Amino acid sequence: MSTEISDLLGRAVPAVSALVAGVRDEQLGHATPCAEFQVRDLLNHLFQVVHNFQLVAARSEVDWSVTPDSLTGGWREDFAVEAAGMVAAWSDPVVLDGVSPGMGLPQRTLGLMMVVDLVVHGWDLAHATGQPYEVDPALLPPTAEFLDSMGEMGRQMGAFGPAVTVGAGADRFAQLLAVTGRDPSWRA
Repeated sequence: MSTEISDLLGRAVPAVSALVAGVRDEQLGHATPCAEFQVRDLLNHLFQVVHNFQLVAARSEVDWSVTPDSLTGGWREDFAVEAAGMVAAWSDPVVLDGVSPGMGLPQRTLGLMMVVDLVVHGWDLAHATGQPYEVDPALLPPTAEFLDSMGEMGRQMGAFGPAVTVGAGADRFAQLLAVTGRDPSWRA
């Protein structure tokens, strides 16, 4: 089975998993476009996202207050496995029904949140580590949908910075990055 969300995640996960696999150990201390994260912190956040959103799918209790260090052992391969588990967890249509008991938002909205997390943090990771990154064009409309409906709340909660102004010639992805408070021209 699949759902709209698992299909979107299935488009986002391969690119992000490839980026994670391409991070070199000496890059873990590098800065990222996400000012509060170095590469190590961003990777640990991505691990937290793919793990916790499996719990959200199961409507289990989720603790976002602690981000464990997941960069041990074969962490690159572990990420790909966890991310695939997240896609599988959101493949059952029942998962999209109703409101999340722990987060108080519609399950579909949380599914879109995961998509945005992967798309945007994929860009963060690619730029911080000098890797190429192409966003599947099918991910742009759901990213825009989420940012249109939840962007202001995200800013109020500190998940996004103030929107950045981009030039009239900026492509759609650059415009969406700017909504999250990222400067699309950021370089390491």
